[in-house]
Amino acid sequence: MPRLIVAAGGGGDAVAAAMLDAALYGEDNGRAVILTYAWDRLLIDPVPGPRGPENFTGLEPITSAVWKVPAEAQPIAPAGSTLPRLAAELPHTFALIDPGHGAEGVTRQLEELVSHLEPESIDLLDVGGDVLARGDEPTLKSPLADALTLAACGQVNAPIRLLVAGPGLDGELPLADIRGMLSHVVHTLTAKDVEPVRSVMEWHPSEATGMLVATARGVRGTCEVRDAGLPIPLTDEGPTVHEVDLDEALSRNELARAIMATTTLNEVEALSREVCGFSEIDYERNKALWLKEHRPAKLDPESLLSQLDQFEAEARSRGVTHTTFRRLTEVLSLDGTQREALRQLLINSRPEQYTPPLWRMSDGA
Repeated sequence: MPRLIVAAGGGGDAVAAAMLDAALYGEDNGRAVILTYAWDRLLIDPVPGPRGPENFTGLEPITSAVWKVPAEAQPIAPAGSTLPRLAAELPHTFALIDPGHGAEGVTRQLEELVSHLEPESIDLLDVGGDVLARGDEPTLKSPLADALTLAACGQVNAPIRLLVAGPGLDGELPLADIRGMLSHVVHTLTAKDVEPVRSVMEWHPSEATGMLVATARGVRGTCEVRDAGLPIPLTDEGPTVHEVDLDEALSRNELARAIMATTTLNEVEALSREVCGFSEIDYERNKALWLKEHRPAKLDPESLLSQLDQFEAEARSRGVTHTTFRRLTEVLSLDGTQREALRQLLINSRPEQYTPPLWRMSDGA
């Protein structure tokens, strides 16, 4: 029988699911089906919010409500998605979460998939731990996707294990705030464990999963991420994977409880604004408008390396040791289409600072 892993927030959680599947069950023991959102944020997908099946060509039906994303699938322009490329590079089956029908729709998808697959195990996986948010935390940025999958899993009549990998690495909730909810350590990831996704992390933009991989490889320090320049400690806690009581998480997560009866994504958004004070899709809408009005900088190597020197000097003064290529793309006033070119420029120019998949600040010498 196959295994089923629900990637709580989509994006990097799907990559982490593939990595953890191999680490926990072995590469020779079959491959899990990974149920995930197509939600890559604006660095990859210029269209705000998650993608539904109507935004793709080439999907394959698994059940009446669940679609497989094969390597041949394509997002319909102008939308973008990393899922077809993941399907091409990883040996797992990726199934699409469709949030368009609210928590009731995601619950129906899960129920159909469980009935169809009869999986030997079901895991709900979140990198960082924002699935454990109450909803009022000042550092919370993206609660909607995780709350939606948690609400759905809480209504499925099947045993589901909630796993949090790399607690605190998403920068949404400080580790101290969720430590009391973390049960035993299921696994501590190693450099060997992350090897199956090594090539994926060369291009995938997820910051949290990137730091999960880096800490599993032994990287320690402080990593500055995303547009707010948030500092994330890279510690021995980084590569740990904890089990969490799903009912306790649902009891704590006010947004997840509030949206359990929703039948549209608009309802979910409205309740997110009510419970959390915002909708992350609104943030993406506003940022997308801002990006349209601002032309990205030119990829001039000499100018970019000079700007990088200045950024690194300022970052070192803040105690920062590493950063992500997403952060560098924004700092250097580039856009998502230029991220890979920037990455290649920096690695070719200063290979000694590349600590895959992060960028290490120079020592200033």
